[in-house]
Amino acid sequence: MHVTPSDLEILFGSGTKLTKMKDLYQKGEFASEQLVTVVGPRQRIIPNVRILGPTRNYSQLELSYTDGVYLGVDLPLRTSGDHKDTPGITVLGPKGAVNLSQGVVRAERHVHMSTEDMAYYNVKDGDYMKLNIEGPCGATFDRIKVRYHPKVVLEVHIDTDEGNACDLETATKMELLR
Repeated sequence: MHVTPSDLEILFGSGTKLTKMKDLYQKGEFASEQLVTVVGPRQRIIPNVRILGPTRNYSQLELSYTDGVYLGVDLPLRTSGDHKDTPGITVLGPKGAVNLSQGVVRAERHVHMSTEDMAYYNVKDGDYMKLNIEGPCGATFDRIKVRYHPKVVLEVHIDTDEGNACDLETATKMELLR
């Protein structure tokens, strides 16, 4: 989950700042110690959802397809930050609750690339690639969206369902294909 500073204060109390638990792969991004509980329209919950930092100018919850089915949320497949016509949800913290009116999505598979990475793969921002994963449960994922930023480290993002489907932990080789 990503949150705004104001939503963070509602959930955890006035003056709260995110506390870094560990750095993520992209410079400046981190998993925080703060955890929330998500309440779906079917009154089912997912506890211990970690907030990622730093805070953003929008609050957003990225769920897997399975999470959406469990909670009763019809998740649109979106690029992070694209909240137009997305469902909302209730988020509980130790000090309060936030009723998001939008921002609940299933994150589109994507690869973060720098200028050098895009030149190497001969792609541009918004193009789609394939990700071939070899191993006992190997799979090829289509429609890996290229997302450009000049200061990122090459990194592919697939969701938990996709990682579990190909038993990512046993993968012997991964390759991005044009």
